[in-house]
Amino acid sequence: MVETGQKFTKQPRRKSDKGRRVVLSPEARQAYEDQIKVRTEREESYLRHLPVKDPK
Repeated sequence: MVETGQKFTKQPRRKSDKGRRVVLSPEARQAYEDQIKVRTEREESYLRHLPVKDPK
């Protein structure tokens, strides 16, 4: 028979992989930055028009 102490032991955590870097052309980088700016402007505009919640 298999002993339960060996069967159900907690496994050690794996080391996470380091993030990979992506190389973009200057045009692609600029397009990505513009896309982020547009998204943040939309989000700010959306949040600006929401009603303010009163603290209770």
